[in-house]
Amino acid sequence: MEFIIRSKALYTTWIYYKPDRLLFDVGEGISAALGNKIYSIEKIFISHSHVDHIAGLWGFINTRNNAMGSREKNLEIYYPKGSKNIEEYLNFIKGMNRYLRFKLITKEIEHGDNIPLKNNRFLRAFKTRHTPGEKSLGFQILERRKKLKSVYSNLSGEEIKKIISEIGKENVLEEYVKKIVTISGDSLPISPDIIEDSDTLIHECTFIKESDRKLRNHTSLNEIKKLLNSIHPKRVILYHISSRYNRLINKVKRDLTENFSDIEFHIVHPEEISII
Repeated sequence: MEFIIRSKALYTTWIYYKPDRLLFDVGEGISAALGNKIYSIEKIFISHSHVDHIAGLWGFINTRNNAMGSREKNLEIYYPKGSKNIEEYLNFIKGMNRYLRFKLITKEIEHGDNIPLKNNRFLRAFKTRHTPGEKSLGFQILERRKKLKSVYSNLSGEEIKKIISEIGKENVLEEYVKKIVTISGDSLPISPDIIEDSDTLIHECTFIKESDRKLRNHTSLNEIKKLLNSIHPKRVILYHISSRYNRLINKVKRDLTENFSDIEFHIVHPEEISII
């Protein structure tokens, strides 16, 4: 298990990423759903200020403060720079919880900001397009790795060992950055340049039927398909589906798998918690 996700458009959305103990958005019901797992979460990243993405934050902080568990760990909350609604909500929560047992750290972030994680990983925020005037972000988890320099790629294992012993590993290997996960938040389709080479893409897909969309502030299934014609992630997780499409979820997954056979697909059902 890497992800636990609950997402029902207009009602609640949150994504728990276990390897790095991160939470993306904090929709209602999250504390009851995750239970003791909330004590392991060290960083929360909020994509935007809409209620279905932040309503669970007050309960999360209160539960973490009062229930049994490791309550002393710091909690860091990151949100889009200039989002007055989130700032006011955080101030309200702090005012209602004046005696926290842990340190609550809140930070504004914007496009291009990098936040260090563990094990050579870091998170990068990127700007997204949602509703007019709404500050919104998507997020990427990246990892610094090392690979053999191209000049040595045709050599045998024994030859490489010999060169390493002569000039040192640092002169034979070069560092590169690998995109592990890309998360869209509520947005129009993300640019292929951002997603390119990402192992896992978690993208919102509010509208399965294009005709149901009245405003351009979310992503449709047709736009997802168009996006997948230009990028090739190993795994795609679609979330933030409108509950009007509950009966179409399985059909959509079959169709996507048939059309993009080299991609592993998951769809977060609006009425269920998905463990992926």
